[in-house]
Amino acid sequence: MRILTVGAGAAGGYFGARLARAGEDVTFLVRPRRAEVLRARGLRVSGPGEEIAFAPRLVTADALEGTGAREGTYDLVLLSVKSTSLEAAVRDLAPAVGPGTAILPLLNGMAHLDHLADRFGDAAVLGGVAKVVTTLNEHGDIVRMAPPTVVLTGERDGRPSARVDAIRAVLTGAGIDSPEVPDIVGAMWHKWVFITTLVAVTSLARGAVGEINAVPGGTGFGLAVLAEAAAVSAAAGYPVPEPELAFTARTLAVPDSSLTPSLYRDVLAGHPTEVEHVLGDLSARARGLAVPTPLLDLAALQLRVHQKRVTAGD
Repeated sequence: MRILTVGAGAAGGYFGARLARAGEDVTFLVRPRRAEVLRARGLRVSGPGEEIAFAPRLVTADALEGTGAREGTYDLVLLSVKSTSLEAAVRDLAPAVGPGTAILPLLNGMAHLDHLADRFGDAAVLGGVAKVVTTLNEHGDIVRMAPPTVVLTGERDGRPSARVDAIRAVLTGAGIDSPEVPDIVGAMWHKWVFITTLVAVTSLARGAVGEINAVPGGTGFGLAVLAEAAAVSAAAGYPVPEPELAFTARTLAVPDSSLTPSLYRDVLAGHPTEVEHVLGDLSARARGLAVPTPLLDLAALQLRVHQKRVTAGD
């Protein structure tokens, strides 16, 4: 299977590295600045029980656009970029998409599905969920901080699919858990509830999960945010199963937990965030479904203020 990984950051780079180490035909589509780092240092991954270092096969958008139709297309496009870079990534990867290409997006939220389907057609776009805890260190290397390592995928209409079976086999062969999912769109909604809750709680309280639980009212606050997000998902037709809801509640209540989402870490670093894709879109859908979400709305407002501040000079 010929695979193009769009983005070689903390998540895309990690999954691509796992696939390449397993012997898969993997190319990384990267921006020139990231290409410089990877050519100088190689792609490096460290974490509990693993060390990966190799010279990845790289391609930039200009080089990809200059390839011929047959040599330029791929069987699978693994799309793992921040939503703020989605439009540019779609432009860049377009020459890689042929009639038989499957696009597997690993972004949080749902809005990217329509964007991709409008550009490449419904049939090309799979549903996808990534569960991985990784970050980039000061050298641009990938650090896996904790389990799990999971990629869920499926046809968005829920039908059985030979191409999904083949993709899952490739992922599993690379040590990436990829269990069969009967409803990938539902799984995407449930991941959205988890990440939106974590983003809203940490952003509003300005602390890691353990810091929030260490003060009076902290745990109850987290559960109140979770109830809002879960209510939106249920109203949309995707109620979060009780075991998943209980898992998220337990995660939010862990004492001394250092857990923070990458979006909150972007806030602390003074970087732009995915506020509209993660929080803004969910709040808008809540209004359309007549579900009150005052805490999620407040978190979106706060993050929009941050976004305006950090992008004022752009």
